[in-house]
Amino acid sequence: MKEKLFVLMQYLIPQHLLSRAAGWVARSQTPWIKNTFIEWFVKRYNVDMSLAQEENPLAYACFNDFFTRALKPGARPIDPDAASIVLPADGAISQLGDIADGRIFQAKGQGYTTLELLGGDAALAGEFAGGTFATVYLSPRDYHRVHMPYGGKLRKMVAIPGDLFSVNDATAKGVPRLFSRNERVAAIFDTDIGPMAVVMVGAMIVAGIETVWAGEVAPIKRQIQTTDYVATPATEIELAKGAEMGRFKLGSTAIVLFAKGRVTWDGQLRAGSPTVMGQRMGHVQS
Repeated sequence: MKEKLFVLMQYLIPQHLLSRAAGWVARSQTPWIKNTFIEWFVKRYNVDMSLAQEENPLAYACFNDFFTRALKPGARPIDPDAASIVLPADGAISQLGDIADGRIFQAKGQGYTTLELLGGDAALAGEFAGGTFATVYLSPRDYHRVHMPYGGKLRKMVAIPGDLFSVNDATAKGVPRLFSRNERVAAIFDTDIGPMAVVMVGAMIVAGIETVWAGEVAPIKRQIQTTDYVATPATEIELAKGAEMGRFKLGSTAIVLFAKGRVTWDGQLRAGSPTVMGQRMGHVQS
């Protein structure tokens, strides 16, 4: 009953207004505002600052800077195997598996289509037909940047407006098509094993989504925005495995897609498995 009430409340409250208000607080450099917010967050989520480049949480100019803090060099080593696929973020596996009949499993009784997730582009969705997916939920207490699971060249970025439901387990079970209805940014890369998509999904209280090539992309306006990055050599962007590709201003979810027959996920990973950015998630099929 409690979970159903939690989900129902999210349909009723002004999701975007609440999230943008949180964004104002998270950007504030007023000492008493940002220090109060940071101190509450560190205590509430038992945040370990020992791996951060700046270990003093109150030294950050605003909450956003604290939340998207950089780690010390070597804190997240990248799996060195050339054939490995690595975890894009700290947190936990929400789900992973095969894309069956164009659908991605969300939670018991819930799913959504690749077509919906990628903004309605049928040709693009078709590139991942029969492929594999992995959904990683970024834990509030951990490192909050998203990194490349595998090296590739950016082909396009699709910014898709939508809702801002929470992305925890209760909402994943209770909100149909959650990840394909929330605001999100889909980055499509061409790799030596075919196309790879990394979709950064927004959520309630998420005040922004950034990429390393375009800066802040979300909040997103009402229409889908597609940017082509292979039109001219001047716009080409290539990122190595493990390189930072984006970050959330407050946390959410990253979904990774590969084409059919390209990748096999490691057998020990399942829903609920903890994740550490840079560790092995799967391997390229020979």
